[in-house]
Amino acid sequence: MNLSEFINGISNGKFDEQFRMLYGSADKSVLRARARYLSAAENFSRLYPESGEVRIFTAPGRTEIGGNHTDHQHGCVLAAAVSLDIIAMVCFNDDGVIRLKSDGYDAIEIKLSDLKLKKKEKETTAALVRGIAAGFRNKNVKTGGFDAYMTSDVLSGSGLSSSAAFEVLVGTIINAGFGDGSIEAVDIARIGQFAENTYFGKASGLMDQLVSAVGGFVSVDFAEPDKPDIRHVGFDFERSGYAVCITDTKGSHAGCSDEYSAVSAEMKHVADALDCEFLREADEDEFYERIPELRKVCGDREILRAAHFFDENRRAVAEAEALSDGDTEWFFELVNESGTSSAELLQNLYLCNNPEQQQIPLAIMLSKRFLKGNGAVRVHGGGFAGTVQAFVPSYLTSDYAAEMERVFGDGSCYVLSVRPVGGYELKI
Repeated sequence: MNLSEFINGISNGKFDEQFRMLYGSADKSVLRARARYLSAAENFSRLYPESGEVRIFTAPGRTEIGGNHTDHQHGCVLAAAVSLDIIAMVCFNDDGVIRLKSDGYDAIEIKLSDLKLKKKEKETTAALVRGIAAGFRNKNVKTGGFDAYMTSDVLSGSGLSSSAAFEVLVGTIINAGFGDGSIEAVDIARIGQFAENTYFGKASGLMDQLVSAVGGFVSVDFAEPDKPDIRHVGFDFERSGYAVCITDTKGSHAGCSDEYSAVSAEMKHVADALDCEFLREADEDEFYERIPELRKVCGDREILRAAHFFDENRRAVAEAEALSDGDTEWFFELVNESGTSSAELLQNLYLCNNPEQQQIPLAIMLSKRFLKGNGAVRVHGGGFAGTVQAFVPSYLTSDYAAEMERVFGDGSCYVLSVRPVGGYELKI
């Protein structure tokens, strides 16, 4: 379709059903989506006035529901794609060049004739795009150029994995335009991880990209990372009378990278001491039996973090079972246990070298005081700074968001719905 057909389609409601599927059933969600896509179309037309056929793509952020710091030890997680996403207006070209402008960022241009890793591009968007194109080429998928305008409401630092959403979006565009949709969602996720690890220069597991690519509410077992066991969980928080709320506490992420890396490194050190590559392979009873011996080579915090892994890995599986059974009481009990374990054993609620700044514990305290035993709350994602996740009764959602924003600022609390699809192309 051309740009005029797309704009007319939005105005005539031809995309409304897709908007309800992506962003929730409320009329205000549809109206917001209409306005957002019309604005994107206007910006795209200014950037690329000579564009012909236009195609529209979207990829979601994700929320980690259960399994805090378990994936890097080949453990289990419970996660969901969410209604916050990145959208892209795209026109494919014959130039062999990817031109991409994201709202609020400088435009980038990648020539597909040169997909070699460039050290000077480390930690840049250009590195991700080049790496994703290289990943497709490594799979013998033809790649080609396109002009794109993107806009995101998965804010950087929100804990909802904007980088994974971006990687999946670019992968979805290339797959649709040049791979005839032949690449599976799991492989799009792997390509995104490859780009992030190798070209961007950031170590990461596969969870973020996988959930964004697959979509829905999923339980994932990473016992075999190359073949993750993905199971969809049949549960609808909205219908159960609860909302998933993420609050960005606006804590600084400076210094967090070393703390994130230390968690996996310390768990790995304990695994090595138990003659295993990862904690998932270790015998839990043997771990507890050998603690006196382990303390001779491992620090106490390392041992505590390993203990967190064993319990948290079980909890992620139990949480999925609780939701499949519709047992929200059991689920919330498990979530609260996870929060306690993260605080006491994993110790990822604030930076040890900056104890004066404890936004996450503050947000958890305020949430518990507000909820009065209803729902549940815990640290969200990697921790140390960033976000908390709360499961709030629907009738209290507005008041809860107002309380969080009273302390952490306007727009800091996101009320989310689970999105049933991952990377997606809108069709008229």
